[in-house]
Amino acid sequence: MADRMNRRALGELLLAMLVFATPAAQAQTQALGDPTRPPGAGAWSNSPEEVPAGRQLQSVLLSGGRKLAVIDGTMVPLGGMLGDARVVKITETEVVLKTGEETETLKLFPGIDKQPVKRAAKRARAGAPAEGSAVQGGPK
Repeated sequence: MADRMNRRALGELLLAMLVFATPAAQAQTQALGDPTRPPGAGAWSNSPEEVPAGRQLQSVLLSGGRKLAVIDGTMVPLGGMLGDARVVKITETEVVLKTGEETETLKLFPGIDKQPVKRAAKRARAGAPAEGSAVQGGPK
């Protein structure tokens, strides 16, 4: 009889643990995102304020003479059509679409503007032979 009561208590305990642990595990799973997901790949919810407006440039492929862009999941070559718009320019970071007289520029990284790098004046590197040294072939 005591053995039967212990089994019943153990069964009730396991059932209670299962009931309370399952929702917690599901909540943790839903809160974690996929760390390997590329930016912009289905990361938005269905609320209208979070979904980007208009077309979205997702990727650019420049290889030899080939220029391709992936816009809203569709691969389009230079000169190709996306709906009623023609792809007229593809660069490393943007694509220009033309519809009639209207042009639209899609940027790969919309919040980032490319700035030229200001280079400092040339100076001797640390560890490099100085001008006129024997290593460089100057006087000894």
